[in-house]
Amino acid sequence: MTQKTVEEAINYRRSVRIYDPEKKIDSALVKKCIYQASFAPNSSNMQLWEFYHITSKETIQKIAPLCFNQNAARTAQELVVFVTRKDLWKKRKNSNLQMIDAIFPPKPKSEQSSREKVSRNYYGKLIPFAYSDFLGIFGFLKYLMILVIGLFKPIFREVRNSDMRIVAHKTCALAAENFMLSMAAEGYDTCPMEGSDTWRVKKVLNLPRGAEINMIVSCGIRKPEGVYGKRFRIPFEEVYKEI
Repeated sequence: MTQKTVEEAINYRRSVRIYDPEKKIDSALVKKCIYQASFAPNSSNMQLWEFYHITSKETIQKIAPLCFNQNAARTAQELVVFVTRKDLWKKRKNSNLQMIDAIFPPKPKSEQSSREKVSRNYYGKLIPFAYSDFLGIFGFLKYLMILVIGLFKPIFREVRNSDMRIVAHKTCALAAENFMLSMAAEGYDTCPMEGSDTWRVKKVLNLPRGAEINMIVSCGIRKPEGVYGKRFRIPFEEVYKEI
């Protein structure tokens, strides 16, 4: 089957609530689409995400009630759970520093290019400043400091733990969109579900405490009645602002 263009995939993608049980999907192709999700843009290239590909019917049957037995979950062939891992920031930071070492072989600071110095400073100092916190105390102190500095010059203000949590979820949602469009390009259907008992889903998947469920995306091939109606959007003129 010929892959759809980006525009065709965007127009084809709908939130499908009922999948055809007679039409199976290729797990390897779904995995390929998850791989493409990993190329989504993300904050500081920290990649604070994980993707759980649920192909086991038994596990799907456990998760569907935790999605309140939505048709999209009950009739799904497979599920993909998008998970944020803000708690892995140190590991991801070190991975980026290793990548920098591969690009710029270590040398005395006096011999480093400005680009190398900026890159090492970013991951060595700025990222730890942004993500470090202790019981919310450091985050509050950072916030006060930013308020003062911000009186005199433009500055990045979202430095509290809650702010960085939002950053991780925005990043993960970009990956989920990449995945859904990749699936649409293959002629497969999806439905993003935010309505779930995330605590119990974490327990089923045996996720660590620091992990958070971003969304669960069901997968399959639509039945005609699986799309509940025509696509509705607010008039574009109401949301488009040219300045």
